[in-house]
Amino acid sequence: MFFAQPMLMLKRGFIYGLIGLIMEVMWTGFCSLVEGDLSLRAHTSLLMLPIYGLAVFLEPMFYALQSLKLSVPIRGLCYAVMIFACEYISGKILTAAGICPWQYSGPFSVEGLIRLDYLPLWAGAGLFFEQIHLRLFPDEGLLFVSEERIRG
Repeated sequence: MFFAQPMLMLKRGFIYGLIGLIMEVMWTGFCSLVEGDLSLRAHTSLLMLPIYGLAVFLEPMFYALQSLKLSVPIRGLCYAVMIFACEYISGKILTAAGICPWQYSGPFSVEGLIRLDYLPLWAGAGLFFEQIHLRLFPDEGLLFVSEERIRG
């Protein structure tokens, strides 16, 4: 696979990154409320912008899973697995650099980098990004093309 339109990919990645930051702020604000903080104090890290922007690489999955006519729960599960992989790998890299903005704990935490109990949340996020893509970019085409399409 090759990138068909790198500038378009960067634009979409930036949009996905901003949406991810907003989602994280809303989630941490909600968690503050649940913990009794009526100020709804929320937080994130700007390091998350490119990490959430990686959702651009889910776009081929959006088309593939839709074309297979997979059910919503199965598509969500597929997205959650990919998001876990991205979160784990990016967490490993950021931890090695000493700048990882998250450290999970608890029985469902894997090395402090992912939380398996977040699977439904990540499935929902993947489905949300799928719908964002289908609604915001329906006519912009694929960012990725196969080598066969390039050769004609």
